[in-house]
Amino acid sequence: MHDELAILRVLAQYCHTIDDGAFDEFAELWAGDAEFVLRGTVTRGRDAIRDTIAAMQPLERRGRHLTMNPVVDLDGDTAHVVSDFLFFGRDPGAPAEGTADLRYLGRYHDDFVRTDAGWQFGRREIEFW
Repeated sequence: MHDELAILRVLAQYCHTIDDGAFDEFAELWAGDAEFVLRGTVTRGRDAIRDTIAAMQPLERRGRHLTMNPVVDLDGDTAHVVSDFLFFGRDPGAPAEGTADLRYLGRYHDDFVRTDAGWQFGRREIEFW
């Protein structure tokens, strides 16, 4: 159960760091040779993933990522996780308090690896609905 909880923590940290614009911390969630797959485009490597996400999430486009319903399948030092997500965003100029609209929903397909730093993303593929 400890490994599963550690992986769930990484899933939560993904949401917090990306929403807060903490992209250096975000990068530490990924293995050095990780892959990020978005709409058929594959980005490889921790730094490239950080830079890609940072470019996609400027301050005016940030909102709240919510990850739910995770199913974790452990296999030694690797794990496969499938979870659903919602992303809520605000329109530029909208009041900051409590005004956000559902922008995206879908499913994450994640492969995790245990490294010296703990559990990290080895690969994430995002499927939109």
